[in-house]
Amino acid sequence: MLGPLSVAGCEANDTRGDNVVLQNDQPVAYIERIRNYYQILGYGTPYEWACHDDVPFAPLQKPLCAARIGIVTTAAPFQPDKGDQGPGAPYNGGSKFFRVYANPIDPFPDVRVAHIAIDRTHTTASDIASYFPLTAMMKLAEAGYIRSVSPRFYGLPTNRSQRTTRDIDSLALLAYCQEDNVDAVVLVPNCPVCHQSVAIAAHCLESAGIATVIMGCAKDIIEYVGVPRLLFNDLPLGNAAGLPHDTDSQNFAAKLAVDLLVEATAARTTRHSPLVWSGAPDWKKDYSNAALLSAEEIAERRAEFDRVKAAAAAIKSADKTG
Repeated sequence: MLGPLSVAGCEANDTRGDNVVLQNDQPVAYIERIRNYYQILGYGTPYEWACHDDVPFAPLQKPLCAARIGIVTTAAPFQPDKGDQGPGAPYNGGSKFFRVYANPIDPFPDVRVAHIAIDRTHTTASDIASYFPLTAMMKLAEAGYIRSVSPRFYGLPTNRSQRTTRDIDSLALLAYCQEDNVDAVVLVPNCPVCHQSVAIAAHCLESAGIATVIMGCAKDIIEYVGVPRLLFNDLPLGNAAGLPHDTDSQNFAAKLAVDLLVEATAARTTRHSPLVWSGAPDWKKDYSNAALLSAEEIAERRAEFDRVKAAAAAIKSADKTG
């Protein structure tokens, strides 16, 4: 059975405290969870997420069987000289990218999420198809369900600066999509800020007449920002394209996503996928839940995050001057 469709507004988030165990059938309130986490770590004013009153909506102008579909990812191309980026790798700021890219889908790309704040406790990014749906989309093309997959896929940086995402990255992404004559785009984020970045990019693409659908795991972030279409997979961050090592779930998710391109009739349409996480059931409780940390762990997390910020700033500065 397909998940239900719903229309969401730019609403306030569920502000219940996270000291209690969340019910398994309720999505994680990532905005509130992250706000609590960083406040307990000792940081000041909470991050202000983007929120839009108006959301553009571009209907797909042709049947799916005649549409060319592009794939947007926040994953980075593998860089052998940049340290561990394999399954289960810790945060690796050296492998981040800061500029939009467009790379060919042939030969099959090697993109990694070792640099992204995915749920590393419950998932390892060991299956590229769980966060990069190229194989599933190509199967849809081979079956004639869509006409084709764009010959290039597109990388969108994870950028906390909403202005940079809106005024620089989204426009660069749009230019690549127009060069490749894509009719619609599937955007697949990984970490919380990734979800905001692809949501902002979707506004730019839709305003230019390119239909979009986001395959995402952070429902509250996507709906808070406001997007045309969301396929919500209630799975740990890093698995927005389906369950790892479960081809059937990945093919199913890809079909749900492209179906939403034609089934949605208005902006802010969310489809809830029926996929269920097959691993430990406490993943929703664990993610960035500072209430579960000791004082020593909080101090360690704070020190590590400060190191990560300093390293990222240095890498970004070098990228700008390189």
